[in-house]
Amino acid sequence: MLLDLSKAQLKEYALKKGFAQFRGEQIFDAIMNAKPLDKTNLPAEIRNQIAEEYPHFEIVKKLTSKDGTIKYAFRMKDGQVIESVLMNHSYGKTLCVSSQVGCAMGCKFCASSLNGLIRNLSAGEILQQVVMANKDQGGSVKKRAITNIVLMGMGEPLDNYQNVTSFLKLVCDQDGLNFSERNITLSTCGLVPKIYQLADEKHSVTLTVSLHEAEDKKRQEIMPIAKVYSIKEIVDACKYYFQKTGRRVSFEYSLIAGKNDDFAHAERLAAILKGFNCHVNVIALNDVQERHLRGSTLQKTYSFVEKLNSLGVNATKRRSMGEDIEGACGQLRQSVIKEEQ
Repeated sequence: MLLDLSKAQLKEYALKKGFAQFRGEQIFDAIMNAKPLDKTNLPAEIRNQIAEEYPHFEIVKKLTSKDGTIKYAFRMKDGQVIESVLMNHSYGKTLCVSSQVGCAMGCKFCASSLNGLIRNLSAGEILQQVVMANKDQGGSVKKRAITNIVLMGMGEPLDNYQNVTSFLKLVCDQDGLNFSERNITLSTCGLVPKIYQLADEKHSVTLTVSLHEAEDKKRQEIMPIAKVYSIKEIVDACKYYFQKTGRRVSFEYSLIAGKNDDFAHAERLAAILKGFNCHVNVIALNDVQERHLRGSTLQKTYSFVEKLNSLGVNATKRRSMGEDIEGACGQLRQSVIKEEQ
């Protein structure tokens, strides 16, 4: 698939196809700027030859929130639908991208896994979300509109490790969009061996771990992955990542009403994390229609944050964005699927 190839690889591809090498550069430029094939400067003969391999992403739904958040539903060439979310911050535009169609992790509060895992996205399919959103926001390869990327959409990035790390190489390629890994956040529910691998391979993304509980048995009730890796194993892996990379790790903690939002939970969480140079993002759970868990009140959320800080753990309330446009992972995809049934 042409989406998965770097500029250098596309030049080799052009030669193998019998084209002049500069045609590979033209193909690369067209892909990076999300140009339809018939809008490129490629001759018709070449367009016909590469048509089957050329990326085809269609924005099938675009929702804009009252806070400026934009949610995209993309249809890929095989008909599968994925989603991305663009968030406007004072420091720039952050795009949250998907790494899989669906998800195999089965977290009880998330819409992404309602239909299980359909398939992994290729490196190029992850990249194309950035390319399409960048173009939609008026950006190009030479002048990016997107400043930050978050791998926190549909799917578990570390469950698609090879394609995700290949995506990092593509999106950070100086010939392309030229991101720095330091402007990319990767969110995981805690696949311990892959966290070690990420550190050993000298990646420098900001690692964020979805923890959501401070006790293993209770975490198992809402996150099946907790039956495989304990909280201690996850935290130990995060400490290793920090030691190897110098990059501070964040922990996501979604407050679920009546489940994990009292001071006793805050105290247990503080006991686990105290002394570790990390950060806790606390957020009231986004309600998902198909699930039966509900988010805590705003007052409880602020109280939980204050308690963690008083116990020596750096914590802030994460800003909720796009709540009026089905902002939680997987919700827009579900609505598109229902509309088409």
